[in-house]
Amino acid sequence: MNRKNFLSSAILASGALMGFSKPLAIDPPEDKKPMIIPPYLKPGDTIGITSPAGFITMDEIKPAIQQMENWGFTVKIGQTIGKRDFTFGGTDAERKDDLQEMMDNTAIKAIMCARGGYGMVRIIDQLNFSNFKSNPKWIIGFSDITVMHSQLSRMGIASIHSKMCNSFPDNFATAEPIQIDTILSISKALKGSEKMRYEITPNEKNIVGVADGVLVGGNLKTIESLSGSASDIKTDGKILFVEDTGEYLYSIDRMFWNLKRTGKLNNLAGLIVGGFKIKPDDPGEDFGKTVQEIVMEKVSAFNYPVCFDFPVGHQKNNFALKCGAKHKLEVGSIKCSLQEL
Repeated sequence: MNRKNFLSSAILASGALMGFSKPLAIDPPEDKKPMIIPPYLKPGDTIGITSPAGFITMDEIKPAIQQMENWGFTVKIGQTIGKRDFTFGGTDAERKDDLQEMMDNTAIKAIMCARGGYGMVRIIDQLNFSNFKSNPKWIIGFSDITVMHSQLSRMGIASIHSKMCNSFPDNFATAEPIQIDTILSISKALKGSEKMRYEITPNEKNIVGVADGVLVGGNLKTIESLSGSASDIKTDGKILFVEDTGEYLYSIDRMFWNLKRTGKLNNLAGLIVGGFKIKPDDPGEDFGKTVQEIVMEKVSAFNYPVCFDFPVGHQKNNFALKCGAKHKLEVGSIKCSLQEL
């Protein structure tokens, strides 16, 4: 008997001896398990506001509080709002404890990160997700909060990539329509009353095609920094979206090389390229390629749709996206769309 057959027979025999009538079920691999969608919010539910990254004042979050209350939610202010430890919203311990309390508090149904900046990676390994796994809730934010989105995607729990408290307009009555629409997309994502759908005008550099897959992604620099860590994003069979701000073109190129060399571009279902605010090249140091050319150089060997200029990123047209939810990406010559399934 060969070794493979012997092991199979031994496993079956041990199961029979213990009283099992059929082999024990084996859990599917981590990336094959169905994603968990947290419960959608109802009127009266509580949203917690905390600052796990950069500091923010109480005055700065008042427009967000008012708007979320207008949506019918109750708001709980975390202990980190108004605290400051240099660039951070309190010390590492204060930020971790505030976020942990909100993750474990079953009365809080969603957590809005007040702003990005930097700091999430300093506390991610200190968080205990045991209770959160049993009682998942929506975590909302972008930029540095990509650390949390990536961690949750590894755990199979969906989250919301969107604007945060520091992006709510002071006065909705005088705000630009695009500002209003992007903020309202957060409410729509939280309530789950209808599937999220976005349509945009195609970029001539797009690669046409159709893809179905779980949506993952966020800030490109943050994704690069997580490579090889416990929060490293998995992309096989998924629709990846990326955005960034304040980076040189050569740095964008280096980040896309990181995606390529780590295999994150190899088996995508589709690629979405959001907003990229580029830092001008230093005089005499021109890089010589556009963002589109940088991307196309890395994906030309693959056969999946690529959509440029999607409304996500460090810009006014930064719409809410459900990381971890299954979507259909359609990239055509007349229109492009991303539809939650």
